[in-house]
Amino acid sequence: MFNSSSKGVLSVSSTFSVSRLMVRTISVAVLVASAACGGSQPPAAGGPPGGGMPPTPVELLTLAAHPVEQASEFVGTVKSRQSTTIQPQAEGFLTKISVKSGDRVTAGTVLFEIDSASQQALVANLESVRVAREADVTLAKQRADRAKALLAAGAGTQQDLESAVSAQQTAEAQLKAFQEQIKQQKNELNYYRVVAPAAGVVGDIPVHTGDRVTRATKLTDIDSNAGLEIYLSVPVQQAPNLKIGLPVQLMGDAGVSTTTEKVTFIDPTVDDTTQTVLVKAAVTATKGLRTDQFVRTRVLWSNNPTITVPITATLRINGQYFVYVATPERGGLVAKQRQVALGTIIGNDYVLVSGLAAGDRIVVSGIQKIGDGAPIQPVAPGAPPAAGGK
Repeated sequence: MFNSSSKGVLSVSSTFSVSRLMVRTISVAVLVASAACGGSQPPAAGGPPGGGMPPTPVELLTLAAHPVEQASEFVGTVKSRQSTTIQPQAEGFLTKISVKSGDRVTAGTVLFEIDSASQQALVANLESVRVAREADVTLAKQRADRAKALLAAGAGTQQDLESAVSAQQTAEAQLKAFQEQIKQQKNELNYYRVVAPAAGVVGDIPVHTGDRVTRATKLTDIDSNAGLEIYLSVPVQQAPNLKIGLPVQLMGDAGVSTTTEKVTFIDPTVDDTTQTVLVKAAVTATKGLRTDQFVRTRVLWSNNPTITVPITATLRINGQYFVYVATPERGGLVAKQRQVALGTIIGNDYVLVSGLAAGDRIVVSGIQKIGDGAPIQPVAPGAPPAAGGK
């Protein structure tokens, strides 16, 4: 019995070992089959071979140079070369104002009169003295003639003749000096009547009859509204770009250019208070302009071919500007981030200073959806995004 039982136990143990070996073999086969099936699965719909991220549809722009107006805006002041500030050349009380604001006058028209009684008295006094000096000249001439006759007759001396001639010359010199003095004072008397130096329209009159005026008092302005110029104050940093003939656009209320003039004068010195350079542009179309009027202007520095970059294509990171450049790589296109230097804004574009060149293709839409090195798919402007695209 013992032997029979021993044989039965050995048979059961052998059967159990064979069963475990078969389980292990089946498990390995299942794992191998699973691995084989996983390696042969097709890529996800819309993805590239290998299961990577699908390219993002974006719009691209090929950069090219085109004429761009480089301009700066300034507030100018209209001035007239034929605008005159009227100030008296004599002091006293105003006795008469002969015009009113808005009157059109011609050259020589009497505008104001100043009390001239004291000046007239001075001229009258000099006139009376002149009569006495003329009498002195007549007497000195008679004495010189008499001395000459006595010398010729042998009854006089040469010294007497010389003294008489000297006295005559002195009297004549004194008379001439008085005549010049009278002429000067009469000229001063004319200043008590203030006249228009040129034709034009009388401006505001800030004085009244009876006011005391001095040579520093402004009586009015006379403006013919002709010979107008635009005065501009250009910062000294931009002064090297100034040149005679530079276009200056006058801007209307809607910001549209109404007329274009040209720079006619550039001040060779700098205003030490404002650090600006005075620039003048002669105005040919004066319609609607008045003296001392403020006007918006644009100085056109150049119109050279320049590359511009759309504002929507730029990223600003830590104060620096970047754009995405479409770069061929791995059989497709990827977006490479590139730092650029940008200038002024013209319309919806930046003026490119450096960092790109004509012919570069940059991403102009969807830049928020991509990163440096991201695969991209060019699409036509306005095209709907492809299925599976972000």
